[in-house]
Amino acid sequence: MKMKQVFTLILTLISAIGYAQNDLTSKLENYMNAQAAINNFGGTVLVTKNNSVLLKKAYGLADYEWNIKNTIDTKFQLASVTKQFTATAILQLAEKGKLSLQDPLSKFFPDYPKADSVTIHMLLSHSSGLAMGFKELATSTINSDDAYAEIKKMPYEFSPGTKSAYSNIGYYLLARIITKVSGEKYEDFLRKNIFEKAGMKNTGVSNNDSIVLKKAKTYCETEKGFIHNPYINWGINIGHDGVYSTVEDLALWDKALYGTTILSAEMKKLMFTSHNDQNWGYGFTINPFYNQGHQLIAHDGGFFGTMTSLNRYTDDHIFITVLSNNQSASYLIAYGLAGIYFGKNVELPYKHKQIAIDTAVYKKYTGNYENIKILQKDNKLYYQDFEIELLPESKTKFFRSDDHERTVEFVPNKEGEIVKMLTSKAGVIETKNKNK
Repeated sequence: MKMKQVFTLILTLISAIGYAQNDLTSKLENYMNAQAAINNFGGTVLVTKNNSVLLKKAYGLADYEWNIKNTIDTKFQLASVTKQFTATAILQLAEKGKLSLQDPLSKFFPDYPKADSVTIHMLLSHSSGLAMGFKELATSTINSDDAYAEIKKMPYEFSPGTKSAYSNIGYYLLARIITKVSGEKYEDFLRKNIFEKAGMKNTGVSNNDSIVLKKAKTYCETEKGFIHNPYINWGINIGHDGVYSTVEDLALWDKALYGTTILSAEMKKLMFTSHNDQNWGYGFTINPFYNQGHQLIAHDGGFFGTMTSLNRYTDDHIFITVLSNNQSASYLIAYGLAGIYFGKNVELPYKHKQIAIDTAVYKKYTGNYENIKILQKDNKLYYQDFEIELLPESKTKFFRSDDHERTVEFVPNKEGEIVKMLTSKAGVIETKNKNK
């Protein structure tokens, strides 16, 4: 092949790659524009491939009173996405020999009930049996010592190490362990050992005194519209929550986790290993059911208007993060964005309106569709049980009463028999064949 032909081929390939990326970006943008227009999404979104930006955009308002828009450098509370930073700090201390993952809780809090039976590993992997906890405490004005006294009274959900169940209390105690072992405040340890090393200049830990520039206010949605989130006591709401950041800083965090500046390969392996049947690693969930068939390390967060999602498709080097300050379903939006990237059929959000149809057709819709049951009762159609009604928007397509963005569509064969059902979650279409 002549040099001119080679050059032409290279230009053609570059052009094709650029066109494909532009087409993908356009699809991602269209999806998010619809999320903003139809579902009132407020927040910021970032999608990257090999650190190259596919979508980076802000939507909605950071301050409703002053009509100030969110921008890419707006800072958002991360809610439970905080847990991965707490876990990282614990692993750093373990790596330095300051503690062991098999150390019992009693080593740090000898007065805590059953503390001899709980290890740091159990706290990290949500297998301690400690309660979810914290919602009521977090909105109180209680001080740190009194909060600890109240937490000690909370009964265990199960015997430590026998099961797994999500626990905010466990990560609150881990934050206190970081302070005890390091001799530094939790926020100072994270800043010096994680945020500064990763170059995360717009990330920190909230308190109730500091003024943080460009930090979004948070709003909860009610039947009457948006209201301010309640007072949150950041003096005690740490470890499981408390970190704020931007989408760009979280991209730096994602990049750092591919290297060993923050954690060694050995410690990362522990963090990214599933330690129980609920797929909990340390501060992350590993290959959850919504992984799109790709290797996924992720965590979501939600607390009084804050909704966040961080997703690392590590084999594909895809990073997706969605941060919201108005209770938008960030975890579902991230799922939809991933579906678009991986070439799935993804429907754009639209307004769902119930119509009247002849309910005589319901009989042929009932049955089992793989792992989903469709039931009928009193001329109504239900999804899985008699709690979730399916509301018709056409003769064959329905939306769920508990979540209008989740739909089902019944598909007949040439003879008119229903042979499959198309389900939609965040617009991602999946086929469920009807069991014979």
